[in-house]
Amino acid sequence: MAPEIQIQNQQRSQKVDTAWFKETSALLAAEVLKNLEKRRPKHLKARLLAEIGRRGTFSLVVVSNAAIRKLNKQWRGKDYATDVLSFPLELEIPPPGAPWEIGEIVISAEKAQEQAEEYGHSFKRELAFLFVHGFLHVLGFDHETPAEEKEMFGRQKEVLKAAGITR
Repeated sequence: MAPEIQIQNQQRSQKVDTAWFKETSALLAAEVLKNLEKRRPKHLKARLLAEIGRRGTFSLVVVSNAAIRKLNKQWRGKDYATDVLSFPLELEIPPPGAPWEIGEIVISAEKAQEQAEEYGHSFKRELAFLFVHGFLHVLGFDHETPAEEKEMFGRQKEVLKAAGITR
C-alpha cells in the first residue's frame, strides 16, 4: 500500500503530466515502503511503515526556481534554487480516524529539466528520482556522511529499478 498523495503544479515553465506524476509517485511510495520493510532501518518501526502505507498522506508540490529559491532561503538559509526540498511534518501515528499528513515534498520543475538534460535522461525520470529522494528525506534519511549517502542513494537506485524507472 502507499500513502495518499496530493499533488499541485504551481509553475508554468515546464509541462508536467500531473496524472502521470500522481500515479508514478504512488507506485514509488509503495516501492519505498517495501524496500524499507525488507531492510528496515533502526529509526523506523515496522508498525509505522505499515501505517504510513495504510493511512498516511502527503503533499507533492511542483514549483518554479524562484519559488524553491525563496523556500530554500527561508527554511535552510541558502539563497539559491535547489532541486527538491522535503518538509517532514508528522511521523507519530495519530489516533484512528484522525488525518495524518506525513510531510511535503517540493520539486523545482526547472531544476528537474536542467538535471535531466545534464544526466541524459528524461524529465519524467528526473521527477521520479527527486520524488524518491524527497520521500526518503521525509522519512528521516540524509546524506551528510559517506555512510548515509551510500545507504540513501543505494535505496533510491533500488526503488527506481523495482518501479521500472531507468535512465
